[in-house]
Amino acid sequence: MGQAGPRLVPDISARAIEIRYSFTGAQLLLFGAILYPGGRTPTRPLDVVVVLKGPVQPMIVREKQKIAGIWMNADSHRFVSAPSYYAVASNRPLAQVVGERTAAVYELGLGNLQLSPGGGAQPEKAQRFENGLLELRARQGLYAENSNGVEISDGVLYRARIVIPSQVPIGTYETETFLIDRGKVIAAATKEVEVRKTGFERFIATAARRHAFLYGLAAVLLSLGLGWGAAALFGQRS
Repeated sequence: MGQAGPRLVPDISARAIEIRYSFTGAQLLLFGAILYPGGRTPTRPLDVVVVLKGPVQPMIVREKQKIAGIWMNADSHRFVSAPSYYAVASNRPLAQVVGERTAAVYELGLGNLQLSPGGGAQPEKAQRFENGLLELRARQGLYAENSNGVEISDGVLYRARIVIPSQVPIGTYETETFLIDRGKVIAAATKEVEVRKTGFERFIATAARRHAFLYGLAAVLLSLGLGWGAAALFGQRS
């Protein structure tokens, strides 16, 4: 039998992130240790890549064009499934850590995400909308890549900080940690993080999910009531 390879022992600073009305974002610390057989660290340094990925969801990307001086939706493209959130951090640029094949297999880097575009589109159009989706989510802070985001101490301890924006979607997130030696993944480990709403926000979200019709009816009645109240108020002032 061959000698067992190194193992990763990961942990996270919070198992759950709670979103309240005052939530402005958070910072998640992913850290851990590398356990080597016999406790002997290798003479060459290894690389660590950390990924935080949100639940996948269908998305529609719309392309706007200026027609007759007015910005309008000119075209759209549907993605069957795409991560609602994706962040990757490494101790050095990914291109120096892994090759294209390994990066594609493990979805390391924004350019290697498997976005599952809907069928029927020409390759040029699909690629254009894929680039547009990546750019849009990056501007929103929902897709991020940090080539200097992992610190490794004495070849044994590692840590990475990942920013969670205020508009982050709720759901079960997965953290993936990869130990890489000369471009090959030699160990991997995962942990889960729950992003959830609490308090009144949770009540509203639960009501919208469990009682969609009543929630929609209440929203319409509330809008009509606010409109009537505003009209009455301004009518008294005029």
